[in-house]
Amino acid sequence: MSFQLHPRLAADTRFIADWPLCRVLLMNDARYFWIVLVPRRDGVTEITELSAQDRAGLMEETARAGRIIKAAGAAKLNIGALGNIVPPLHLHVVGRNSGDPAWPGPIWGHSPAVPYDAAALAARITLVRSG
Repeated sequence: MSFQLHPRLAADTRFIADWPLCRVLLMNDARYFWIVLVPRRDGVTEITELSAQDRAGLMEETARAGRIIKAAGAAKLNIGALGNIVPPLHLHVVGRNSGDPAWPGPIWGHSPAVPYDAAALAARITLVRSG
């Protein structure tokens, strides 16, 4: 298997870890606790294309990411697999709170990202790796 991360995901995120199925990435937007899960399966663009075992694994890893985000103080989780611009299958797991810049609407296309500073980025990555 020769997994390659889509260039757009590589540009917009920071690597956190590889879990059993997914590459775990942090969207580089400090306004939201936003994890992106990318199953390391080449050529897969839809959840329906995963094996039953991989679909179950994806759900477990999505729940794991959600628990980490909720424990950090998110009031609500938004989970989505859009793929309109970046075709390889990837799931967004986003912590939302009333009063965040896009609340209550969707975050996609709302406004330009605000990158993490080095210390906040390191802290967020460490939090996810320990979860």
